[in-house]
This record gives sequence, C-alpha cells and structure tokens, in this order.
Amino acid sequence: MVNTKVTLCGLELSNPLIPASGTFGYGYEFAELYDINVLGSFSWKGTTADMRLGNPQPRIAEMTGGMLNAVGLQNPGVDHVIAHELPEMKEFFHKPVMANVSGFSIEQYVKTCEKLDKEEQVGWLEVNVSCPNVHGGGMSFGTSPEAAAEVVKAVKKVTTKPVIIKLSPNVTDIVAIAKACEDAGADGIILKSGELLTNWDVQSVMNGKRMVFNQPILEKILQRFRQSVINENKRTEALIDYDIEVTARILIDSLYTETPAAQKRSAK
Repeated sequence: MVNTKVTLCGLELSNPLIPASGTFGYGYEFAELYDINVLGSFSWKGTTADMRLGNPQPRIAEMTGGMLNAVGLQNPGVDHVIAHELPEMKEFFHKPVMANVSGFSIEQYVKTCEKLDKEEQVGWLEVNVSCPNVHGGGMSFGTSPEAAAEVVKAVKKVTTKPVIIKLSPNVTDIVAIAKACEDAGADGIILKSGELLTNWDVQSVMNGKRMVFNQPILEKILQRFRQSVINENKRTEALIDYDIEVTARILIDSLYTETPAAQKRSAK
C-alpha cells in the first residue's frame, strides 16, 4: 500500500489533501455526505475577532473554471467558534484542523490567534493577510512586506502553534512579501489564487460577456509565484500543491510551502 503520510510544520497528516478555507465551512455539511476523516485535514472558514454578516446578496457568481465571490468574511466570530463550532466538529472530525484567521488590525489578529492557540484540535493557524488594514488607510496587510511581517511577529508572540501566512496575489512583488514573512518567523507560506476584479469585470462576467480567468491560467500564475518564492528563499520543495473541484464546483488552487524553520521542526 502506498504511504500517503506527510508532515506539515511538525504535525503528521495521513495524506496531503486539505480543502481550502472558505470552501468547506466548518466541515459539518460535508460530514453529512461522507466521512471527512479520509482527508489529511481541512482549513475552516475565515474567522474574525467579532461576528461579521458579510456583504449583501448577490455575492457569488459561477463561471467556467471557478467562481467569483465577494462574501465579505461572513462568520460568527471566534468566541462562537470556540463555544459551538469546535465542540460540534470534534464529534465528526478527529484530526487537527487548520484555523483560518482574518483581521482588520494587528490587535484583532492577535486576539483571535491567541484564543485559538489554546484549542487542542487546532493544529495550525492559517493567517490571512489579504484583509484591509483599517488603521493603515485600508491597504491590505499582504501588499506590504513590512505590514505582513508585523502581523507575523505579533501573532508569533502570543502563540505556540505553527503559523502559516496566506498571501495575496494582488501585489507587484510576492517574493519580497514571502521573504519578509519568513524572516519574521512564519512557519509556512500559502500562495492563494484569488484575484481582485473591478466592478466592470464582475458585471461583464455576470452578463456572460467576459471570462476573467480559467483553470490553465490560474495554474500558470500559481506555478510562477511558486517558482519565484522557492528560487528567492532557496526552498527545495512545496509540501502541498493541489487543485480540487469539490461538490459545489468551487475551484481551489493553493500551494503550501514550509519555511526552513518549519522544515527543521518537521525533521525532528
């Protein structure tokens, strides 16, 4: 039998299959369809310090090769997740889970990560720095090496679990930002494939007039990001590079890369 086990930042997974955040909720909808313990893990829905209702409808449009969305990080807030979602999750998922965290200030990232770090079933903290910094003019934390590194340093001070930074592709130099996160102590990097679109882009897609992206193009973009980051930081391999189409026909394209520090931890 083929051995599918892999190690991510010191934690062993039975296989490298990890549905990406936002596509899998908190897992229970899919647990009604099959035993999700066949997965290596999953990254749960983006969670913030406080409850968010998200953007008004309509906020999703299907298209060839993927989906447009502007959900707006709808979630019940970290306290509700700890009090209700995690206990329910333990009933049907018996492996470490990846906690996706979003925030709109350094303080919010710290507050959410510090609380989740205390939860036994949380194996990794996946910190999404694509969120706008409300104290920094609204620019995404992930568009600046300095701002992204500041998030990493602040979160690492209050946590003991591996911190994986989810970068934004909507930048001019993703290599510099990845390197800044690594130098600040990040245990891993995720190169995500979501692209910002203009109102005209969205309206054109909804009217059937324009295709903004498709799967082959996303693959090329992701591979270019991957090679750039690996070349600059002398990484030799990426742990997970996957492309999954789940029941809801949501295309996932993510790449997980361990930093050298995390690779040393995995080797122990």
